[in-house]
Amino acid sequence: MPLDPQFRAILDTLDSSGLLPLTRGDAAQTRAHYLTLSLSRRGPGFVPEQVASVTDLQSPGGVPVRVFEPASAGGFTLIYLHGGGWVVGNVETHDPLCRRVANETGARVVSVDYRLAPEHPFPAGLDDAEEVLRWLLAQDPGRPVGVAGDSAGASLAAGLAIRARDQKIPLAAQLLLYPATDPAMTSASIAENGEGYFLTRDDMAWFYQQYLPDGAASGTGASADLTRADVAGVAPAIVATAEFDPLRDEGAAYAARLKDAGVPAEYVPGPGLIHGFAGFLGVVDAAEASLGMILASLGRVMRNQAAST
Repeated sequence: MPLDPQFRAILDTLDSSGLLPLTRGDAAQTRAHYLTLSLSRRGPGFVPEQVASVTDLQSPGGVPVRVFEPASAGGFTLIYLHGGGWVVGNVETHDPLCRRVANETGARVVSVDYRLAPEHPFPAGLDDAEEVLRWLLAQDPGRPVGVAGDSAGASLAAGLAIRARDQKIPLAAQLLLYPATDPAMTSASIAENGEGYFLTRDDMAWFYQQYLPDGAASGTGASADLTRADVAGVAPAIVATAEFDPLRDEGAAYAARLKDAGVPAEYVPGPGLIHGFAGFLGVVDAAEASLGMILASLGRVMRNQAAST
């Protein structure tokens, strides 16, 4: 279907305002620009969605987190790993999304302020995610914990699910919103949607240079290059993509590989949507509707896990 008209208007505005491309100069400049862009996406008269509480904490290993308690608690926890190409973003840029995830699913959402590249390339962010998972499980061994993330955060979430399987750490579910899975960027959608739809091919190439400075073939392992991963036995998954996203095909391919390996996996395409659509809550109706369906599915999975423990 055609690009959603609300997204068309947003892209035209961002372009004419000089807010695109996403990447510019060095990491510090790109981070400052991304923060400005994230705040601009919240719409006029923005008021944070109300949750029961928001608390900033640190894990025992020193990883900063922001904890969102939902308005109606469901008895389970969800680690959230923010997007931003492993280079930009933080708990503040993804605060509105985490509030929505908490309220829609009933999860206690623990948003991880993991270390960023290039100062901390792979596997620093993944190590931080594992530290938080182990901490949460040690706090309350009987409470189901899942993981969710968008874009680069979805890549980290998938990597964490693989580590959890390998190390026999219980993980209830994984939600991957438009994940980055292929550092070689070989899918057809990279070319098809590589310009003009918010995230570009050049943006992704730059992000990978910061995150994997020695290249995709440097022995980083399957938790960085997910096209090489053995995914049998990982946590049940929901994988969502966007039609006008350079990462569309690699996300769809990862969902198919999960299913082929016998993993319970739901694939949710995003007709008319762009990369990062979950960051446009309150601005694009189609993004709201798609995320609502995705979070309803995640809530069902997590409630089933909680009921069985």
